[in-house]
Amino acid sequence: MELNFIEESDNLVKIEIKGENHTFCNILRKELWNDKNVKVAGYDIKRGLTDNPVLIIETNGKEKPRQVLKKSIQRLKKDLDEFKKEIKKIK
Repeated sequence: MELNFIEESDNLVKIEIKGENHTFCNILRKELWNDKNVKVAGYDIKRGLTDNPVLIIETNGKEKPRQVLKKSIQRLKKDLDEFKKEIKKIK
């Protein structure tokens, strides 16, 4: 995975995520919406499976988009670690 920051300001960031698709972007988008400082969280893939997705995050200005993204990824990691532990219990 490679990130290309296309646009960035105090409350907006657009990031091209090379090598990912709807699966990754959708779960990240949903987690971003759990942050009270997020005004917009979405992504766009211009031509289906051939283009890289562009993640768009806009905040209310109380927190920078990069910080919101980092916190969302940390929450996802925690959830996935817990899920992994539960899967290991299955025989």
